[in-house]
Amino acid sequence: MQRAGVRVGVGTRFVLDGEAAEVVEVAANDHGVSVGLRIGAGRRLVILGLRELLDSGRARPIADCGDTSADERGEPASIILAELSEVQRARVLERAGHIREVLTGYRAGSVELAAAGEPRTGFDPCLPLTRRYEAKAAELGVGVRTIKQWVSLFRADGEAGLAPKPSMRRGVVGNSDERWVEIALEVMVEHVDQSRPSRTMVIARTNARVAARFGEGVVRVPSRATAFRVLEQLERRQPTFRLSTKRNRDIAARPAGVYGKLRPTRPGEYLLMDTTRLDVFAVDPVTLRWVQAELTVGMDWYTRCVVGIRVTPVSTKAVDAAATLYQAFRPRPAGKDWPAHAVWPEHGIPRSLLVDVEAIDGPMAGAASPAIVPETVVIDHGKIYVSEHLTSVCQRMGISIQPARLRTGRDKGPVERFFRTIREDLLQALPGYKGPDVHSRGLAPESEAFFYLDELEDIIREWVAVVYHHRPHEGLLDPYLPTLELSPAMMFEHGMARAGYIEVPRDPDLAYEFLRTHWRTIQHYGVEIAGRRYNGPGLDPYRNVTSGYGGAAHGRWPIQVDSDDITRVYFRDPDSRRWHTLEWEHAPSLQMPFSEDALVFARRLAKEKYTYPDDRIAVADLLERWSLGLGSSMQERRVALRLSREPADLEMTAAVPSAEVGDDDSDDELDLPGGDPGAGPIDEDDFYAEALEDV
Repeated sequence: MQRAGVRVGVGTRFVLDGEAAEVVEVAANDHGVSVGLRIGAGRRLVILGLRELLDSGRARPIADCGDTSADERGEPASIILAELSEVQRARVLERAGHIREVLTGYRAGSVELAAAGEPRTGFDPCLPLTRRYEAKAAELGVGVRTIKQWVSLFRADGEAGLAPKPSMRRGVVGNSDERWVEIALEVMVEHVDQSRPSRTMVIARTNARVAARFGEGVVRVPSRATAFRVLEQLERRQPTFRLSTKRNRDIAARPAGVYGKLRPTRPGEYLLMDTTRLDVFAVDPVTLRWVQAELTVGMDWYTRCVVGIRVTPVSTKAVDAAATLYQAFRPRPAGKDWPAHAVWPEHGIPRSLLVDVEAIDGPMAGAASPAIVPETVVIDHGKIYVSEHLTSVCQRMGISIQPARLRTGRDKGPVERFFRTIREDLLQALPGYKGPDVHSRGLAPESEAFFYLDELEDIIREWVAVVYHHRPHEGLLDPYLPTLELSPAMMFEHGMARAGYIEVPRDPDLAYEFLRTHWRTIQHYGVEIAGRRYNGPGLDPYRNVTSGYGGAAHGRWPIQVDSDDITRVYFRDPDSRRWHTLEWEHAPSLQMPFSEDALVFARRLAKEKYTYPDDRIAVADLLERWSLGLGSSMQERRVALRLSREPADLEMTAAVPSAEVGDDDSDDELDLPGGDPGAGPIDEDDFYAEALEDV
């Protein structure tokens, strides 16, 4: 058999730095073994250490003339034998036994493993090799030349040399012309950004392009059936026909090289933030209509703990993203009826690092998620994440921003997987679930919308705390304990043990940093924002005073506004650095937070109902409607929907001529308001026109 090594001695040849070299001397010295080499046509002499010659990568030995170079040899023996069937492998082993008997006289190839009766007559090692060839040829019924060929193959490659030579290896496209296959793949690649083509059209375009490029009849065109089989094989390389076009574009955008990713080493190192549209309808508490809901989350990459959750109607704003980021610093309080394992200490340190608080102070009323201080926020290129509001908040808090690559969801893989998990494990069990796409949607899922937006957020928050944080994740792995199943809560404790500490924000007024800034002048009556006037004693030193801020905000003062509660805004005294609360002039009539969207809606209702509406009338009218519609049971919600329809129904009745309505002339003198958002003719296909008619 051929040896994998080459004997190094006088006369051994090498290729050294691209030139032919021959060993002319081998000598031992204090530093090991050195060799003398004659190099090139000039036959110059060079002395090198043998280790340097073999390990530097500059030299490659040249095998003897009788040997086969590594490049000329076939597949390794393990690969050749692995391709054989059981029958073929048994036949090869049987033939190898015959060859060993010819060469050594024993089927096992060694006298120590001789079987009974070996060596047999005719195969004694003392006999000439030619006589043993003849004896084996007579035994197997083949020619002596065949036996000699088997022996030659066995000596060269062992048992693998006796394996049947495979016929011409077929590629993934069979015997089709490679030029036709390449053109077909080229046509499929061109449809990455286009609508899905049919296989017939791709075949027709390929045939036409092959004829135009190489000439008519030059390239053999496969039959229709063969062409379909070729496209089926090419589908694995360039998905075109089977998956959705969006998925095909994602696959085509995969990097050609080795995948890489950020590798977090401690909690808070990377915070993933993203927004998705939830696959479930919710009820807007203001309009009592079903709305699309969007979910914004912040996830710690190292632990997979979800540290920020916010559900918003229709679309998400920059202030919502900032509020989600704020929850990483100041987690929301846990629910009163949550199980003990779902509650975190308020500062986020795991229980294993604390004194037993419950044994000292009683049951712990903690946070819904751990508190971390993110070092880097990984975001996509959505407007809310690249907005001035969020970037200024991150700059103020010392947080780096790492944008993901365009249209590369794998850069935020864990949070994208979380969106799928919440859809499969939670949302599809809720009323109003509409499925991930239009092909999965039910007949009328919006008619089942039951939960208000805040209730939907509470459900998601509790599911994350009770289930998600305590379920093992395949993506969580300790390299030193690869078989240990870790949950996000366990990973947080593991990360705390590695990091050794956790940062906490030192500013007690941190929340104001995450609110949206409006630049306004301070008048004698206060400040005015979107037609609303705010005032408070904190403005007294600065009324009618020009601010010292420059640039686009020259002469104006920064006012922090929470769009979810416009009953008050916040002003920071530039001298004392204290925050002052400024109340809306109509805030005393409200006993609860009032959002900006609700005020816009109330103004529209009041404009339809009153000739000269103002904010006080609009808010009072909206609160009157809320007193009818904010029920908590299914029956109360049905009544709320029905009552919210009545003004529109009355307006329709008033629009009908008196002869059609009845003979009572008093209907003509009725002043019927049209304050409902659905005022006017009602579409019979609309959900709210037919909703809950059994009430």
